[in-house]
Amino acid sequence: METEIRYYFNEKHYQKLLEQLKNNKELKYKGCFYELTIQYDHPLKEMSFYNKDIDGRFRVRCSKDVSNDEASCKVSWKKRLKETTKGLVNKEEEIEVDFNYIQLDNLIFLLENVIHMKKVESYERYRNIFANYNIEIVVDKYPFGIALEIENKGDEKNAENNIVSWVKCLNLDLKNAYRLSWDDKYTSLCREQNIQIYKDVKFGLPMPKIID
Repeated sequence: METEIRYYFNEKHYQKLLEQLKNNKELKYKGCFYELTIQYDHPLKEMSFYNKDIDGRFRVRCSKDVSNDEASCKVSWKKRLKETTKGLVNKEEEIEVDFNYIQLDNLIFLLENVIHMKKVESYERYRNIFANYNIEIVVDKYPFGIALEIENKGDEKNAENNIVSWVKCLNLDLKNAYRLSWDDKYTSLCREQNIQIYKDVKFGLPMPKIID
């Protein structure tokens, strides 16, 4: 089970958010990482992960430390639950499997050419990670804006209270949280601003912008 909350900001807030978290003595800064995430769908249409009855995301992610180029990879499954948005914070099913970066091409070959999973979309971002024994806070720089995510890493029984306390610590408002996924945010911005929707959301492409 993953318990988290997420906020979006205009890119002008990027440095301010980083400074605020770096100055918090309860958090350790773990660095900035470039991430490329590819999302796949089930090969059978009737089993589509994007079906509202399933509503999940199957992802392959490669992460590189910008300071030394060390890389890691993972396969992850994330699924919204019926109670995901019923509480103050999101509660979702999440399963992750780590694997060696040198096996990335082989995994993609198996997914696309053997299992015949359909590549749906991909996205780039720069992820800054701050953490302690019971919380992880990340500041993500997407091509279309900035996201701040607070995720519980401590006792699951106290997950919601833990996150709410950090929301207050960072002077955020629960009612301003965004309860859907990044692709929902990106797509809605494109439609609002009449900008082409790309399947591969990358820096350098025409992108919508989050407006305060």
